[in-house]
Amino acid sequence: MKRTIAIVAGGDTSEFHVSLRSAQGIYSFIDKEKYTLYIVEMQGTRWEVQLPDGTKTPVDRNDFSFMLGAEKIKFDFAYITIHGTPGEDGRLQGYFDMMHIPYSCCGVLAAAITYDKFTCNQYLKAFGVRIAESLLLRQGQSVSDEDVMEKIGLPCFIKPSLGGSSFGVTKVKTKEEIQPAIVKAFEEAQEVLVEAFMEGTELTCGCYKTKDKTVIFPPTEVVTHNEFFDYDAKYNGQVDEITPARISDELTNRVQMLTSAIYDILGCSGIIRVDYIVTAGEKINLLEVNTTPGMTATSFIPQQVRAAGLDIKDVMTDIIENKF
Repeated sequence: MKRTIAIVAGGDTSEFHVSLRSAQGIYSFIDKEKYTLYIVEMQGTRWEVQLPDGTKTPVDRNDFSFMLGAEKIKFDFAYITIHGTPGEDGRLQGYFDMMHIPYSCCGVLAAAITYDKFTCNQYLKAFGVRIAESLLLRQGQSVSDEDVMEKIGLPCFIKPSLGGSSFGVTKVKTKEEIQPAIVKAFEEAQEVLVEAFMEGTELTCGCYKTKDKTVIFPPTEVVTHNEFFDYDAKYNGQVDEITPARISDELTNRVQMLTSAIYDILGCSGIIRVDYIVTAGEKINLLEVNTTPGMTATSFIPQQVRAAGLDIKDVMTDIIENKF
């Protein structure tokens, strides 16, 4: 008998529509001969299942089920592809834990840590991972232009400490841009990160592990046509994404081994993607860890799966079956 899979998308941040695109990608990747698939769209307290006829029906949050005509359908597994709260920060993971429904990605603690960029980077710094110098501002806190220039320097990045897809991110080059950039970042999240700019090669590397194997994908080199890897670069093609990256075998191996180590340190599950900047002297610096990476057909992970000579359908089966 086929297992029934919920592909959970949407969420409560600016990445709502990005998440829906990832859901369509995952829907196309999963083996429909093995599984019955439904996309579950969440936004606030609106939880709805997309039905084959194009209509939507509400989810019963008491047991994560829905009615299909006179039949009650219960989900056997949730593939979480919400980029942002509540699917990337541990909240939805806690719900599924209480419902005893297995899911695709990290548990509550790892999700909560990785969703907060400052917390995650400072945590991994204690394990010897290199990170940029940074300052954290919480809602109601402020920092002077002089402190930013003295402690972090210019240029720098000012961005939400929570969230993704480069919403609310500014590359700041002048003193006059600092405060407007902080205001912009606070529009996306209640915590803002002021982070030193690092000159170098941007790389990203995906990884997943099951009970019996570790799979680390070839890294991708990210060459943006813009000031940085912003929303237009990510989703409107203003970037060159080169997989595998144009780096030495030795550096490739170091990036892959660091990605695997970060996976284990954080206690990750499912597919993650780790972003880096390689600076002078081939020093590998962590940018951030993504525990629910984008999964459209052109996203990094599907590119890396292809470059590794793997079938994305098999990877999806690995992720699902590993939880049973």
